[in-house]
Amino acid sequence: MSETWQLCTFTLDNLFCGLDVRRVQEVLRYREMTKVPLSPSSVQGLINLRGQIVIAIDLRRRLGLPPLSDGRLPMNIVTSGSEGTVSLLVDDIQDVLELPLDEIEPPPEPLDPKLKDLVKGVHKLDNKLLLALDVDKLLDIEVAADL
Repeated sequence: MSETWQLCTFTLDNLFCGLDVRRVQEVLRYREMTKVPLSPSSVQGLINLRGQIVIAIDLRRRLGLPPLSDGRLPMNIVTSGSEGTVSLLVDDIQDVLELPLDEIEPPPEPLDPKLKDLVKGVHKLDNKLLLALDVDKLLDIEVAADL
């Protein structure tokens, strides 16, 4: 019996991504945000999560993707980092997938270098590639400010 890895999956533009489900506290619909002056571009703002103030990071900006268009609002994946609770803004939440660890491969060479550093591994599905993202690297806002 092989070990498995559960990923909470979501979309960003044309990317199919996943985060380790053990790092996901909850998923939420869009929440109104308060802008943070002089913050890195990937920080979309602050949200109130049942009385707790949480930073919201726009993963599209973090990954160098164009802004969400057509009036759609992003979804929130609430996770925890070394600095506390953080919300990651994504296009759409998908499913939780359980994948055999031995089927996870390293990021391919032609992957964009900005993205490649944030990817823990990839999994080939029937018609797309699942990018397993590294939560800790996504939350490294000092690096994100340079993108």
